Amino acid sequence: MAKQTNKTASGTSTQHVKQQNAQAAANKSQNAQASKNNFGTEFASETSAQEVRQQNAQAEAKKNQNSGKYQG
Repeated sequence: MAKQTNKTASGTSTQHVKQQNAQAAANKSQNAQASKNNFGTEFASETSAQEVRQQNAQAEAKKNQNSGKYQG
């Protein structure tokens, strides 16, 4: 009777493949969580609330200034 090994017919170690698959799944899960946690951070770090308020006020003032002009 032949001794059973943990290798496929082509000589691949099944235990090694299982380890690689588990590690890949863990990395994928970790990367997905990191992406989820970072979503929106890029935009938040580049946006100044005070600057947005100032731009909105300027746009509103310009709109009010232009609303009195004849557009015909």
